[in-house]
Amino acid sequence: MSDPAEQPVMDRRLIHHAVAWQARTRPGACALVHAGERTGYAELDAAADAYAAELQRLGVGPGDLVPVLVRRSPELVAVLLAVLRCGAAYSALDHRWPAERMLAVTAALRAELLVADRPLPGFAGRCWGPPAGGLAAAARSGAVPEPVAVDPSSPAMVFFTSGTTGRPKGVLSPHRATTRLFAGRSFADFGRGRVMTQAAPVPWDAFALELWGMLTTGGTSVIVPGDQLFPGELRELTASAGVDTVWLTASLFNLFVDEDLDCFTGLRQVMTGGERLSVPHVRAFVERHPQIGLLNGYGPVESCVFATTRAVRPADCDAPHGIPVGRPAPGTAVHLLDGERAVEGGTPGEICLAGDGLALGYLDNPAATAEKFVTVRLDGVPTPLYRTGDLGSQDDGGVLHYLGRADRQIKISGYRVEPAEIEQAALRLPGVRECAVLPVPDPSGAVDRLALFYRGAAGCPPPAELQHALAGELPHYMVPPTVRRLDALPRSANGKLDQPALLAALEA
Repeated sequence: MSDPAEQPVMDRRLIHHAVAWQARTRPGACALVHAGERTGYAELDAAADAYAAELQRLGVGPGDLVPVLVRRSPELVAVLLAVLRCGAAYSALDHRWPAERMLAVTAALRAELLVADRPLPGFAGRCWGPPAGGLAAAARSGAVPEPVAVDPSSPAMVFFTSGTTGRPKGVLSPHRATTRLFAGRSFADFGRGRVMTQAAPVPWDAFALELWGMLTTGGTSVIVPGDQLFPGELRELTASAGVDTVWLTASLFNLFVDEDLDCFTGLRQVMTGGERLSVPHVRAFVERHPQIGLLNGYGPVESCVFATTRAVRPADCDAPHGIPVGRPAPGTAVHLLDGERAVEGGTPGEICLAGDGLALGYLDNPAATAEKFVTVRLDGVPTPLYRTGDLGSQDDGGVLHYLGRADRQIKISGYRVEPAEIEQAALRLPGVRECAVLPVPDPSGAVDRLALFYRGAAGCPPPAELQHALAGELPHYMVPPTVRRLDALPRSANGKLDQPALLAALEA
């Protein structure tokens, strides 16, 4: 790390500046824990500088979008910081994605350089990976990148989500969308002394919550080496690494409650969301662990991580619309609209978001950007908004309640899925003539899994082969575990797809 007296003034609304500030003021504090090894802020900062200097030598600069395919590790964290220090934005790829999906994403990014710890067959550009020796060796090099001017509205990361056209959409998120959540008074307890697991998939905005929520505020991020956190692992990390904060999707939260309700013992706060919460599971948690803060978070990736949050109370288990999603997160405003007209007094409306959390739009997709990112005159003031497509209402206390979707989009295990993307992939297979993808509810009404129904001509693949073909093209969470071939898809009297009849076929 260079002499603090020689460093430029830091704008802590920038992710990499906020982390560098922690390294400057508390160089010996623990930033990362991985496989029992601890990395201090100074070492992480110096390694990120060394990686950034090398990326600059390779031509990475402001405005570039850099795909990163590095397994969850301290090296991954330093690489992401290095990309940001070059003035570029990163897009973290999941090693579980099919190669075709990764190549589609690198093509969408127009990437000339891939940062990777393994080859990606078919990638035509250059590859660079963190050199052997780990962060310690990189930190000792003393390399420092050239300063680059960026501001809080500059792109920091690109998230790829499921798209209705059959192609993933890239969401371009600026620095301020992340840092707004953690500066000053926040919705949860971040900062020095806090220790949080990092287990969310790296392409997801929950990854930013877990990692940057800790590192920009002086906390510690405990990197979980596998692809998913398990109850026994949480117990072990609470004891060995001092973990006191965890994020779990609603589905995982339910699993933890069912399998080992006492695995939360020792935590200060649990954050959940991504889907509608299960009241029975929440009730069991708050009754067993009244001393642990439970936070319900709501928000699409277009308003990074959370748009609203709610510190769950026992009485919320009796709310008529389920557990409320709460009040606006820092730097965020929530408006309920009917078209372009604001609704009030508990009237349902489309949830529309404003503020610093908003993405800059969809990558190279001006039509979708114009449709969802709009400017509406509210109280006479032109207000930029993101139309979520979610429906909600506000009670007399201003608390937001989620009521469902206005379209087909669903959340499963915290991932946003457009059934149309899966249907388009299936229809590209030989012989598939018609198909439908539906969410299958569990007894509580939450989405349990996806089911795909199809009919086909001669030569159409049987269900297992169709499923295997989809697995070669789509991320794992978009491959329906249930596939049924039918002679015909049932229709209602008005000619529309009869969804209840399809779901009933699963019981036959």
